Amino acid sequence: MKSQVYIISALVFALLIAVFAVINVEPVSVNYLFVTTDSPLIIVILSSALFGSLMTGGFSIYHLIKLRKHMRLLEKENRNLKTNQVFQSHIEADEIDEIELIEE
Repeated sequence: MKSQVYIISALVFALLIAVFAVINVEPVSVNYLFVTTDSPLIIVILSSALFGSLMTGGFSIYHLIKLRKHMRLLEKENRNLKTNQVFQSHIEADEIDEIELIEE
C-alpha cells in the first residue's frame, strides 16, 4: 500500500512539473559573468533547483561524515572509560580486601 501511495504521488508531482514546464517556455536572458544566453524559463528554474539540492546534499554528506567521525571517537573513549572502570573496580576490591586483612 505504501508503495502505491509513493507511485501515485510521484506521478502527480511529475504531472505538475510537466504543466509548469508547458506554461513557462518563454525565453529569458541569463547573464553569467562573461556570457549572456537565452534559455527557457523552466530550464533556468529546474537547473537552479537541481544545483541547490546538490549543494544541500553535499553539505549534508559533509556534516554526516563529521558526525560519524565524532561518534567513532566518542565510542572509543567510552570503551576506554569502561575498561578503566573495570580495572579501577578490581583495584578497589583488592584494596578493600587488604584493609580487611589489616583490621583482622
